Amino acid sequence: MRNSELRSVLKVRAFSAAGLLFVLLSVLAGGAQAQARLSTEYLDSKSLERKVPYNVILPKGYSAAGEKRYPVLYLLHGLTGHYGDWAERSKVVEHSAPYDLIIVMPEGNDGWYTDALNAPKDRYESFIFEDLIPAVETKYKSRVDRPGRFIAGLSMGGYGSVKLALKHPERFALAGSFSGAVRGAEFDGAAFTGWKALADSLNAVFGPMDSKVRAENDVFKLLAAVKQEQVKDLPFLYFDCGTEDGLIGQNRDFSGELLKMKVPHEFRERPGKHEWPYWDEQIVEFLQLAGKFIGKDK
Repeated sequence: MRNSELRSVLKVRAFSAAGLLFVLLSVLAGGAQAQARLSTEYLDSKSLERKVPYNVILPKGYSAAGEKRYPVLYLLHGLTGHYGDWAERSKVVEHSAPYDLIIVMPEGNDGWYTDALNAPKDRYESFIFEDLIPAVETKYKSRVDRPGRFIAGLSMGGYGSVKLALKHPERFALAGSFSGAVRGAEFDGAAFTGWKALADSLNAVFGPMDSKVRAENDVFKLLAAVKQEQVKDLPFLYFDCGTEDGLIGQNRDFSGELLKMKVPHEFRERPGKHEWPYWDEQIVEFLQLAGKFIGKDK
């Protein structure tokens, strides 16, 4: 073979190898883009008068979805936790992969997702409705209707999700609570001297036992105030609690009240404690339910 012919063959082979590498890299890049994507964002909150972080999971195919709009799940953390808990301590990013769903995980500090009585700058209910939801529905390709909005949380966040859903039933189609502290507004800070973070949060947010803030944010009182003709307008409620969890009694009580009022809901008791392995399992169950709601609304 002449030198000129050999150079031509080598050039063709080099080009083919480079082309193959380019194709492989493109496929790999496309595959990465096709997965759910986690990022941390910051919101200038007027309600809290400070910059507030939140995590967001965007579903696979989001960037290439064109004008498609996605439902949003607002996923709340528990007491002494923070906005990063769900992404760091559970497999929620992996669990969410099969669903066309945006998941927003905001910072709630120890504020019980309530406008605090004794901490004027901790207006966490106002933050959710006046700052966070409008910002999400402006920044992302999210749906802006009730059937496209879900809320859920664990422990303090379980209380928050149920409370917010009962106070604002026109905003959510589905609400979930995992090991929820559903009697949170009834807790007396003086009874928790051994748990300073809990006692301090109860005193700051709810104040004295006869305060107006407690009455207006008591899940059981909110439920009792629902008229029979309004039951059909409530979000569907999903909640669960581990049988070895100290909060099991109040969750059973709440289920009993819902049954009396014939409020559509699902309550599950499963072996488990107040811990992340249990919540990681339960977010899977809730996402499956959310997926059915998404499917119904197509």
